[in-house]
Amino acid sequence: MNTRAFPNSSFLLGFEHLERLLERRQRASADGYPPYNIEELPGGLSLTLAVAGFAHSELAVTVEDNQLVVRGRQTEADGKTFLHRGITARQFLRSFVLADGIEVSAAALEQGLLKIDLVRLKAEIAVRTIEIKTGGIA
Repeated sequence: MNTRAFPNSSFLLGFEHLERLLERRQRASADGYPPYNIEELPGGLSLTLAVAGFAHSELAVTVEDNQLVVRGRQTEADGKTFLHRGITARQFLRSFVLADGIEVSAAALEQGLLKIDLVRLKAEIAVRTIEIKTGGIA
């Protein structure tokens, strides 16, 4: 049985990319790590991820096909002998689907928090008149 994540409507022309984004989001990991906050700001959003223990060099923030991807990869401590290991080196991949007109403006790591600022670009409303020809489309 094939279920669709996006409503199938004849009024939604050219929105196949939204369906692909929703399907990708559904396939994303259900892992809740790292925890994050999303704050609404004038003209944009602020995303804050709790990445305590990760160094600047162990984090990557990319935008891939309207998707914000945050990756973290900690390296194992070499030469250490642990009597108890409650804090493990781990990796994560956290992704967020970005709407059209949302762009990443900055990212900063401070005191174990990775803050990513997103701006909402002003959309220009344009009205175009289409000439109607007679005799078919050429």
